[in-house]
Amino acid sequence: MSESAFDPVTFRSLTAPNRIAVSPMCQYSCSSDGVATEWHRVHLGSRAVGGAGIVMTEATAVDPRGRITPSDLGIWTDEQADALAPIAGFISEQGAVPAIQLAHAGRKGSKTSPSEGSQPLSPAEGGWATPAPSNTPYPHNQEPPAIDRLRQSGIEAVIDSFRAAAQRANNAGFQIAEVHAAHGYLLHQFLSPVTNNRSDEYGGSYENRTRLVEEVTAAVRSVWPDEAPVFVRISATDWLPDRESWTVADSVRLAPRLADVGADLIDVSAGGIHPDQQVPNSGPNYQVPYAERIRNETGVPVGAVGKLSTGEQIEALIANERADLAFVGREHLRDPYFALHAAAAVGKADPEAWPVQYRRGLNY
Repeated sequence: MSESAFDPVTFRSLTAPNRIAVSPMCQYSCSSDGVATEWHRVHLGSRAVGGAGIVMTEATAVDPRGRITPSDLGIWTDEQADALAPIAGFISEQGAVPAIQLAHAGRKGSKTSPSEGSQPLSPAEGGWATPAPSNTPYPHNQEPPAIDRLRQSGIEAVIDSFRAAAQRANNAGFQIAEVHAAHGYLLHQFLSPVTNNRSDEYGGSYENRTRLVEEVTAAVRSVWPDEAPVFVRISATDWLPDRESWTVADSVRLAPRLADVGADLIDVSAGGIHPDQQVPNSGPNYQVPYAERIRNETGVPVGAVGKLSTGEQIEALIANERADLAFVGREHLRDPYFALHAAAAVGKADPEAWPVQYRRGLNY
C-alpha cells in the first residue's frame, strides 16, 4: 500500500504527524541584533496551527557575518536562542515538529532587505566583510575576503559557529536541525567550482570542495541528540550548463557522503550561485526530478520543493515515492492553514488535526 502525504513519518526516533514541511522563508523582520520578534512567533506558530507536520525557521545566521541582511534572524548568542525557545515550544504544543535552518550567507551577505532593493551595504552604511572561499564577489557586491587558507582559522571558525548554533538550537527546543548548503550561500560556494578556486584541501577536487559541508554536518551531528534528525539543504544544480559548475550528478555523489556523517534527509532545491543561471522551467514540480533522482540512485531520504501548491500534487509526490517530504514555501505564505486544506482536498481530513478552538468551523 502506498504511503500518503498525510501519514506520519519517522526520522530516527522523531515522528512528524505528516509529510508537509514549512520551507524556510526569510522574513527580514529582526532588528540588527538578530533576535526573533512577535512577527516570528505569529508567522511560525500559525503554520503549526495550520497543520504542517514540520515547521522550519527561516535561514538563521550562525554568525553576524553570516547574515544576508541586518534584519536576519540569528542564533549566535544565547539571547537569540532564548527568544526562539517559546516559538519552538508553541510549535510543539500544536503537535508539529519545530525545526531550524542554520545558515551562513558568505559572499551573498551584507545587503539591504528585498523590500529595500537588496543593495550592497558599505561599511559606512553598516555593512560587513563577507567571508567566502575565494576573492570573487557576487555580481554587484563588494569583494569578499577569502577565508584564511593558510592557518585555517577562518574555516575552523565557520565549523565552530555551526556547532555552537546547533547546541543553542537544541537547548531552545528545536527537534530538527537543517544545515543550509544551498542557494549560493557559503557552504554552496565551497561546493561549486563557479565560486571556489582554492588550491588547498578545501578547493580543486570534488573531495576537497565537499569537505567543508561534510565537516559542518558532522559538527552539527556531534552536538545534536542521537534520537533527533539532521537535514541538509542543497542546490542540486547551479543551472549553469555553459561552464564548469555543480550538477545533479555531483549531488547524487554528495548525498551518501552526507548520510555517512549524520544527515538523515537531503532537502533538495536548486540554483542561487550566480545570476546567470538558466532555469529550465518554473512550472509545478519543476525541481522534484532532482530529489527523485537522488532518492532513486542513493536510497537517501529526500525532501522536494518546486511550486508545490495543492493537496493532490503533494499526495501524488509521496504516493509515487518521488520524495519523503514536501517542503512548501510560497503556498504557506498565501495560506497558513494549507496543510489542513490540502488534507481535505484529497479526502484525508481529520477533525482531530484541527485545533479544538477552530473545530466549529468544520460544520458548514
